[in-house]
Amino acid sequence: MTTYELAGHSVARVGYGAMQLPGPGVFGPPRDHDEAIAVLKRAVELGINHIDTSQFYGPNVSNELIREALHPYADDLVLVSKIGARRDEQGNWLPDQHPDALKAAVRENLDTLGVERLPVVNLRVMPKDEMSDPGTEYCPLDDQLAAMQELVDDGLLEHFGVSNVTRDEAARGIDAGAVCVQNPYSLLARDDEATLTLCAERGVAYVPFFPLGSAFPGMPKVTENETVKAIAEERGITPSQVGLAWLLGRSENVLLIPGTSSVAHLEENCGAGDVTLEPGDIDALNAIGA
Repeated sequence: MTTYELAGHSVARVGYGAMQLPGPGVFGPPRDHDEAIAVLKRAVELGINHIDTSQFYGPNVSNELIREALHPYADDLVLVSKIGARRDEQGNWLPDQHPDALKAAVRENLDTLGVERLPVVNLRVMPKDEMSDPGTEYCPLDDQLAAMQELVDDGLLEHFGVSNVTRDEAARGIDAGAVCVQNPYSLLARDDEATLTLCAERGVAYVPFFPLGSAFPGMPKVTENETVKAIAEERGITPSQVGLAWLLGRSENVLLIPGTSSVAHLEENCGAGDVTLEPGDIDALNAIGA
């Protein structure tokens, strides 16, 4: 499997996202605790050394499972978390972006993961016009970025990244020191092409979330596309491997973090790192939606 540098660490380009480990709606305990632990253990056995998580997955659930399964952590394991949101008692996602809240969230991640410092924490940015919670104070992006840099200066983070950003916000984040950008992007959802190009030009890792689409309404699933299914059948691989391999071929700075709560699906996703699509396959996939 090929690698790319993330925050000064060489990581396999197919990593693992822990968002699906908690219960339905990324809320509450896992459906199957033992399977969740098995997924995490199998991930590192497969050579995955980039695991993406967040304190607000559960909340607390994914971080606690990671610690239970993998602590003490291997020296080459790069744990990446995300801050900038919180959950209420009903599981709703609320913004939490004031500098003091960001700093408290990093410390909470450190405590639950059982570490003194994290390689990367991503700042999840929420546009001002989407902040409908009357109890939430809007904080300018520059103030949030300054808080992230303070966390680096204080030694709690090695580096920080940005997530859910526009191309211009990504550029501001990179100028401020961000080493990765995490945005939605897939074969069927390429609206973020400009940000991907920016990251490639600046030598910054681009980490697409929802790389195969999502169970959330309105987002098409890559594995259900007829062209994807036809190529998978012809090549003797799975539709998910086609979609993930296409992403890996898009640019060398793309790092994948497909999520799953199944060992079998984990192994399938990891296998995408060994898939080489034929030029004709790539042409057919590129033409989707053109």
